Amino acid sequence: MAKNKLQNEKLEPMLLKIAIILVIGSLAPLLDSTMVNVAIKTIGEDLNSTISVIQWTITGYVLAMGISVPISGWATNRFGSKQVYMSSLLIFLAGSVLSSLSWNIESLIGFRLLQGIGAGLLMPTLQTMLVQAAGGQNLGRMMSFVSIPALLGPILGPVLGGIIVNSLSWRWIFYVNIPVTIIALLLAWWGLPTEKPYNSKQSLDIIGLFLLSPAFSILIYAISQVSSHGSFDCNEVVVPLVTGLLLMAAYIVHALHKKTSSVLDIHLFKSRNFSASTASLFLSGIIMNGAMLLLPLFYQQVRGENVLFAGLLLIPQGAGMLLTRSWIGRLVDRIDSRIIVVISLIVTTIGTLPFAFANSNTNQILLIAALLLRGAGLGGLLIPIMASAYIGLNRDQTPHASVATRILLTIGGAFGSAILATIVEQQLSYSSVSGAQTVAGAYNVAFWWLIVFTIITLIPSLLLSTRKNEPVTGPDSAVQIKTQKDSTG
Repeated sequence: MAKNKLQNEKLEPMLLKIAIILVIGSLAPLLDSTMVNVAIKTIGEDLNSTISVIQWTITGYVLAMGISVPISGWATNRFGSKQVYMSSLLIFLAGSVLSSLSWNIESLIGFRLLQGIGAGLLMPTLQTMLVQAAGGQNLGRMMSFVSIPALLGPILGPVLGGIIVNSLSWRWIFYVNIPVTIIALLLAWWGLPTEKPYNSKQSLDIIGLFLLSPAFSILIYAISQVSSHGSFDCNEVVVPLVTGLLLMAAYIVHALHKKTSSVLDIHLFKSRNFSASTASLFLSGIIMNGAMLLLPLFYQQVRGENVLFAGLLLIPQGAGMLLTRSWIGRLVDRIDSRIIVVISLIVTTIGTLPFAFANSNTNQILLIAALLLRGAGLGGLLIPIMASAYIGLNRDQTPHASVATRILLTIGGAFGSAILATIVEQQLSYSSVSGAQTVAGAYNVAFWWLIVFTIITLIPSLLLSTRKNEPVTGPDSAVQIKTQKDSTG
């Protein structure tokens, strides 16, 4: 027991170094997506484009991510995590350089697709490297550390984007990615352990890829069309939605009958814990991304704030997430994830409740306190769910788990934004009277729906595993190998 404790103490410095390198690598993609959102109007004016066309710089980016995410699991097993991680950074760097040089809207959309492919490969590979390096131990603390960019993105992204757009050219949103990505590449080359590929002869499941990647992307496209058309009941939504679901069903049949490795291991969902974790992640995506859409619009349309001040008013939510991040990570390694998630959902619900009654006259201090509390709840949500998803998995299953969790979280986020935007639009169209009170009422209803989704998330969270983090079985991770050398040397 003392020996294990000594090994864990020796493990910490290398794990910390890996975590820092991965944090730097994820900074550019996470900040980039939030900064581009702020610059949409300015980019459209500069490139003489309409909002309906310019929004494809965002939608196309997400769709490209959807295409590349399923590839990451196969690529990690085939070539190794470090190689795939560095390649994804190079692709994202190339997309950033080219996006900064765009000469018209068509070229910008095309280069954003390249960026999206890099980001789609990067994020699940990062998760896989984290789990394999830690060997399943101390996942709570590791994920709380690596989640820093995900927490800072919604806080700093809109503010930095507003400052850049107001003071410099929109092209600087892409310029700033270049030095950050180059530094991340150099650090990865120097500091990340090089592990042998788990299966260097594994062939790519071409049929599965051509079923799963389009299914993921088409579903995201269908969901994005909901907010554009204000309803699920139209051909622009129904046709891609049905197509995506049929492709997903075809992939499930294909994966279950395939004798060799598929692009995503469907058998993972036989585990109650893994299914509960992914369902919780899907609903968490709704809770987090839906609010990211509602809150800035609420402050602008109901409270009459400008874009920059609306972004500043969202800082308390991010601050609350940061306040709970570090000790939540330690708690995950000591107690059941289920307890942490349930308490976090209750706190998130209480923090959202004031917005279900708020209008233009609501006390600003009350709303700031509510956002701080809501952020504290959200800070305890993703880390334990993510950590729980990997409990009991083999090393070769971790890339598949990373792909599945990323897919469900992304689709949930897209669904949350679309459904809540549709609710606001429908509430406004139903009212025969226009005015500030009508707009406030529409947002109140949307926030009530957000509370309902938060409460529904309690159901799968109660099914999460009650076991603490276990070592990832299978071949030793690079960090474990180094630890063994240290302990025997």
